[in-house]
Amino acid sequence: MIGVDIGTTSTKAVLFEESGTILAQSNQGYPLHQPSPSVAEQDPELILKAVFHTIASVMQDSRVSPEQVLLVSFSSAMHSVIAVDASGAPLTACITWADNRSSRSAARLKDELNGHELYMRTGTPIHPMSPITKLMWLGEDHPELFKQTHKFISIKEYVFFKLFGDYVIDYSIASATGMFNLEQLDWDDEALQIAGVTREHLSRPVPTTEILRGLLPGLAAELGLLPATPFVVGASDGVLSNLGVGAIEPGVIAATIGTSGALRTVVDRPLTDPKGRIFCYALTDKLWVIGGPVNNGGMLFRWVRDEFAASEVETAKRLGIDPYEVLTRIAAQVPPGSNGLLFHPYLTGERAPLWNPDARGSFFGLSMNHRKEHMIRAVLEGVIFNMYTVLLAMEECIGEPVRILATGGFARSELWRQMMADIFDQEVVVPESFESSCLGAVVLGLYALGRISSFDAVFPMIGSTHRHEPVTAHAKAYKQLLPIFISVFRSLEDQYQAIAEFQREQAGEQTN
Repeated sequence: MIGVDIGTTSTKAVLFEESGTILAQSNQGYPLHQPSPSVAEQDPELILKAVFHTIASVMQDSRVSPEQVLLVSFSSAMHSVIAVDASGAPLTACITWADNRSSRSAARLKDELNGHELYMRTGTPIHPMSPITKLMWLGEDHPELFKQTHKFISIKEYVFFKLFGDYVIDYSIASATGMFNLEQLDWDDEALQIAGVTREHLSRPVPTTEILRGLLPGLAAELGLLPATPFVVGASDGVLSNLGVGAIEPGVIAATIGTSGALRTVVDRPLTDPKGRIFCYALTDKLWVIGGPVNNGGMLFRWVRDEFAASEVETAKRLGIDPYEVLTRIAAQVPPGSNGLLFHPYLTGERAPLWNPDARGSFFGLSMNHRKEHMIRAVLEGVIFNMYTVLLAMEECIGEPVRILATGGFARSELWRQMMADIFDQEVVVPESFESSCLGAVVLGLYALGRISSFDAVFPMIGSTHRHEPVTAHAKAYKQLLPIFISVFRSLEDQYQAIAEFQREQAGEQTN
């Protein structure tokens, strides 16, 4: 079974045995172009090549014969938009979830165009991440391009069109567009009108268990597969991560920090929040995942490495170890709470819990007693503080969680895992498998093919776990700091808007 995860910074393919054992894996990265604070684009052709390369690599490395492959199933990042012409050629770059150019359109949708009622039907909070706002912006700012467009699609739809010549969108990716009616499992008429598109501009919605066969000529040999290999359309990365870590029971929450991050839990019916703070996305037509996404996760650790840690990176090279390991050791020397230094991690605006694309990052409490190691630890703590405020919003809808399962790249760091247990003041369980979205994809694929009758089949595949109990003294320190963390970002709302406007003006001057 091959699970493919099309992520923001790389695509991964993992070849599993049916038992869940990993036989081979491949990862290929690609750049995220951010020439100004509001722009976050990618080259869809590079991503397509990464998908092909990683599938071919796991087939070659494993020496598994094409006849042995049960299925290929897909996970993908959400909220991307690509305008394509009648031949399927891109008219735009892949506009990612992190792109904020539709911020004014999002504000108009929220304030003037029945946005909250639309959210209640579609489950996608009003924010520039949402494809409906991207389409509004494209129609308003680039009307000629808009008229030329044959289809508006996501990166996963682009890949499947190149594989099979068919435009399909799974219920999961569709439910993250802001245009998909959760009860009707179809495009929402009012949303289409607001976006300025018809059904013909969008792909055909299909269940996440939809199976496509018959690769376009030449592709099977390139990928090392049979032409009739079943390709399961699959779902979004977030909901499949829940499945891949076994967070599929009531009250069990998956906390993921990769490039970005999210907290999610599974419910048995579409559920939206009267305050508009949480998303609701499809896993299947009977299971739904609610939660809150954050923009700023592991990318901030990378930012620290790239902008502040040149000497530590050199040290890591000399020692032959990962630079993040060196930075983690430095941060571990600082007591919890970083001696009163707080970091608000809004370097790319923020989704949950602020839903404010203009939010900006800041250090608060900085004094002459603070050094680089305090700042490094404060960044890691700030990401978890922000995740905890998302949990507080979720608790209003579902009550206190019974268990927290942590996954994503951050789960490789023992310090970061313990930090989550201490800040959440609750046991955090970390499954051994870090490839949760790929594992979730293949389990969904087994279900689609009828080889399993329940998602409970995932539990034996997950493997052993790490468990972290909160340290009482650490949790006490964090409880003192949390109200300060919250009050600071609440008090800066006007200042966020003002500084973001200034930054946009400066970026415009530099690019003209």
